[in-house]
Amino acid sequence: MSTRYVDHPLQPGDRVPNVEFDAISREGKIALDDFRGHSPLLIGLFRGLHCPFCRRHVAAMAYLNPMLREKGVQSLAVVNTPVERARLYFRYHPIPDLLAASDPVKASHQAFGLREVGIDTVLAIRIDLPGELPEPMNPIAMDEFINKKEGYQVTEADQQMMTADHGQLVGQFLIDREGIVRWSFTEVLEPGLQTYKAPNSQELISVASQVAL
Repeated sequence: MSTRYVDHPLQPGDRVPNVEFDAISREGKIALDDFRGHSPLLIGLFRGLHCPFCRRHVAAMAYLNPMLREKGVQSLAVVNTPVERARLYFRYHPIPDLLAASDPVKASHQAFGLREVGIDTVLAIRIDLPGELPEPMNPIAMDEFINKKEGYQVTEADQQMMTADHGQLVGQFLIDREGIVRWSFTEVLEPGLQTYKAPNSQELISVASQVAL
């Protein structure tokens, strides 16, 4: 894996580094250089599968994947979950045709400039989801509540990642054939700001249509 670190999220016009991952959806490795010169790539960099919103983001990528593939754009979802735990999860929650990879050391997040925020910042945030949460909660309490609600079984591997993962920001990047970022969506995890948003799918599809030309 690449250990390159940048102190801000990559933006359109930035060149992406090569990062190599353990594949979840198949055996072997997946490297970003595998796509360079061949096809544009949408890469989603998420926290571990213990994060309910990250599971939803992966599912959203799987939903959009056929539409992006029609335009010649590949998709890759990267989670911080160790590979064997991730393979077990996806065995029971399949994501047909979506490439997925494991990055428990978060090398890809560092390479793409997705920083970690401190625990004090995380605990100061209140997420208000009427109809889903009984009251505004901080992200840690929210994850615990929704995981129980959805029946997600937290394993020892999940617990280890949860201890180090709560302040990790996530993002999605659309990369052209030459390895240049053409579109990005990155999480904002600050008190008083809306967090856990998903990107606008229509905007993404529109940009993908141009990148695939």
